[in-house]
Amino acid sequence: MTTALRVAIAVLTYRRNDDLTALLPLLLEQADASREGVRILVVDNDPDAGAASAVRAYAERGIEYLHEPVPGISAARNRALDAAQGDDVLVYIDDDERPTAGWLESLLRVYRTHRPAGVVGPVISRYAHEPEEFINAGQFFERRRLPTGTAVTVAATNNLLLDVRAVGALRFDPDFGISGGSDTLFTRQLVHTGGRLLWCDEAIVHDVVPPTRLSRDWVLGRAFRSGNSWSRTSIRLARTPLERTTTRLRLTAEGLARLASGGSLRVMGEVTRAQHLQARGLRRLKRGSGMLSGAWGHVYSEYRRS
Repeated sequence: MTTALRVAIAVLTYRRNDDLTALLPLLLEQADASREGVRILVVDNDPDAGAASAVRAYAERGIEYLHEPVPGISAARNRALDAAQGDDVLVYIDDDERPTAGWLESLLRVYRTHRPAGVVGPVISRYAHEPEEFINAGQFFERRRLPTGTAVTVAATNNLLLDVRAVGALRFDPDFGISGGSDTLFTRQLVHTGGRLLWCDEAIVHDVVPPTRLSRDWVLGRAFRSGNSWSRTSIRLARTPLERTTTRLRLTAEGLARLASGGSLRVMGEVTRAQHLQARGLRRLKRGSGMLSGAWGHVYSEYRRS
């Protein structure tokens, strides 16, 4: 008889009680349908503990509330990881996401079959309202899809299962807590030290995109931040001063190449009035600019708080 896995599902939240109210019943359904020993943790990163009342309504169902007042997503991710010591696996999901039927079991099936350090699932965006054509043309919210079992080298924590023992003492870097990118660095470090990350294409969650993110400024700012954090995590992974220097130079060259190709796409789009070329050109320009800035020490703090 197969021993049941001890599974912790962690929801990281910051002042989104309406999203929690929508998500938690869906997670309870996933837990009830599982043959494993599943518990659900809510990690509240609000210094005022604003999610406590929303979670309290589910206390009888066993949902646990953890208050992490230290600002930054790294602190919340680490709090969940520390709380999962003693569990076999930890599954991260964001508070603004909705798992589809069979999501948890799909992640666990790949984990049981291959025993990797982590299993990554796809995130499909749904919109609060139809975005402007610029956003659709630039494919700003379209994410990768891969065959199940494909090895990947980097992942976000919006749909990620981790083997707690394989992670060991590795933690999310607080230097990336306000800027974003701590999950990028964490998963790249995990792979660099020999851990395997495998894709599970059946473990789908839907990302609910609010109106505040359906703007040119937001999507282009996210493209800049993505490039910025990629460069910063790449430099952090370098082991020697020489390797850091060569990494900076390589990232500079890659950033300049993106600027050149992005500028060309944008000009072509303007000449031909092809919005998809304009949008993709701007996206590439912003990511290239972010890569250049990150390569030489600039930190773009997307999640800074007043």
